[in-house]
Amino acid sequence: MTDTTLDPAFRERVAEIDRLGVPEWHALSTASARRVEDDLFSTDAHLPVARTTDLGFDGPGGAVSVRVYRPEETPAPTVVFYHGGGWCLGTLDSADGICRRLCRRVGAVVVSVDYRLAPDHPFPAAVRDAVAAVEWVADHASALGGDGRVGVAGTSAGGGLAAAVGVATARSDRSLEFDLDVDLAVQALFYPALVPRFDSESYREHADGPLLTRRDMRHFWSTYLASPTDAANPYAAPLTADSLADVPPAVVAVGSHDPLRTDATAFVDRLRGAGVPVTAEVFDGLPHGFLSFADDASEERVGVPAAETAFDTVADAVATQLDDS
Repeated sequence: MTDTTLDPAFRERVAEIDRLGVPEWHALSTASARRVEDDLFSTDAHLPVARTTDLGFDGPGGAVSVRVYRPEETPAPTVVFYHGGGWCLGTLDSADGICRRLCRRVGAVVVSVDYRLAPDHPFPAAVRDAVAAVEWVADHASALGGDGRVGVAGTSAGGGLAAAVGVATARSDRSLEFDLDVDLAVQALFYPALVPRFDSESYREHADGPLLTRRDMRHFWSTYLASPTDAANPYAAPLTADSLADVPPAVVAVGSHDPLRTDATAFVDRLRGAGVPVTAEVFDGLPHGFLSFADDASEERVGVPAAETAFDTVADAVATQLDDS
């Protein structure tokens, strides 16, 4: 049955994807899901930025590839970006459109991180790479075009990683070597995956999606976590942190039709309760992953106007937070 409360233009895009006959994420092998994810979200229609450069650094588990997007005017703030994909999907290419838009609309250097993926590299590998990327960027910000201000951002699973990096700036866990001595100007969490609990109000309302289902999230979390005890680790599930005091200022955005909505709003409440400055938006009529459906200037793909408006809103919020830092 068609959900008439979903944004009409988004309903059309969902119908287009449905007509492709692609099974839900949990029904695919990891290799197949990675191919599908790249096919759906990678694009050859590149929005112009001043420069892109593919680089790498020596991370805790080997070389970590990054792609650096520079705006027209530098030095500028730097945003370290973590892509989505349930911690087992996603590439620099599939995140390319979002990173280009962030670079252009925020006016920031964006460093997209190709962190290690499960199941070959379960938690805490991705968090270790995420933390190491911030340290590397902070050490080399000027060479990358940065002015010393650094923030983190991420979509979905990447939003969870960005939140975990925020936790790492406020506390130290020597057993996992997460002791990040970098002052972050912002953590921008776009429909973040924050806890492996599947019985919230939004999970019940939107268990069947669109674009992300409860079964998908059960699959992603079970692939990501090496042990059931990891579900209570604040670096895997930031919503379980004992305290969120002293984490960076946050921008949190989620759609009304996202199974992760309740977790995102609960995180916002906890941040505010801890005295952390937060800009939060729940975008009416939009599902999970809506930022990927903003206009990408492609003649073959027309963006969803509501997603375009949402992108501008969150980009303005991130830019404002960076300017205030």
